[in-house]
Amino acid sequence: MDYYDIFISVLSSTIRLSIPLIFTALAGLFSERAGIFDIGLEGKMLGSAFAAACVAYLTDSAWLGLGAGIVCSVALSLVHGFASITNRGNQIVSGVAINFFIAGITIVLGQAWFGQGGRTPQLAPDSRFAPIILPGADAARDIPIIGPLYANVISGNNILTYLAFLAVPFSWWVLYRTRFGLRLRAVGENPGAVDTAGISVAWLRYRAVMCAGILCGFAGTYLAIAQSAAFIKDMSAGKGYIALAALVFAKWKPVPVMFACLLFGFLDALANFMQGKQVPLIGEVPVQVFQALPYVLTCVLLAGFIGVATPPKAGGVPYTKER
Repeated sequence: MDYYDIFISVLSSTIRLSIPLIFTALAGLFSERAGIFDIGLEGKMLGSAFAAACVAYLTDSAWLGLGAGIVCSVALSLVHGFASITNRGNQIVSGVAINFFIAGITIVLGQAWFGQGGRTPQLAPDSRFAPIILPGADAARDIPIIGPLYANVISGNNILTYLAFLAVPFSWWVLYRTRFGLRLRAVGENPGAVDTAGISVAWLRYRAVMCAGILCGFAGTYLAIAQSAAFIKDMSAGKGYIALAALVFAKWKPVPVMFACLLFGFLDALANFMQGKQVPLIGEVPVQVFQALPYVLTCVLLAGFIGVATPPKAGGVPYTKER
């Protein structure tokens, strides 16, 4: 395998590993722009993965699985909203509680329903989102440089992959070119001014967390019935926290969020590729070193290169209407 083939292989793996991060980071973007910190992204992703795998297995329909994943994630978002918006509870505690609850309940239900140690049965090909071969991909494989890139990176992905990249400009448009986006950003910065204008702060924030739930539903569904063929316990593997790191790294902006997720996906793909490989003058490097790189890189870049990452001013602060 020459260097270009290695590059194409790593790039293809980067795309696949970045998709759940992009969906989840965009979910956090909507929520946090409205002033609701969402540590529960990890739990929503895991819960939607379990729901999607169960329904896809029972119905043999990937689309019904996607619907179930979104419904489960939105329901968890509404729980988080009820705790942190209606009851003005601590948003961090609410999110952590969701993460712990989902991590446990998915294993218990998986074992009770399927008896396979907390995982769901293997899905048939018709129950998953299959790769989409774009026109001319097979014919282009032999074209130097461009052919392998088109055939192996751009083509051959499932529909959720393309939706993830379309979600980035769509999120930008919603946040910066619509009345809803203007109000959502305003409620994250100065909810008192929004309330004075006669707009319901609570309803805006509920809509924001529901948007976050929909996007997390896509992320979890991708993990269970697109990237994999079953739900496996703890299969989110900290991706919700990595998405939060990408969100901070990108300063809560949609396009930089995508590039940050691609960077983290690349480091994850590199860690997988480097397992068992010998590094010149060093030897075999433990894979944990590469797995830690996203977090180390985030700290280094935030500390010395991209400056202060300032969250929305009202983020994490319950709003109490002044009388």
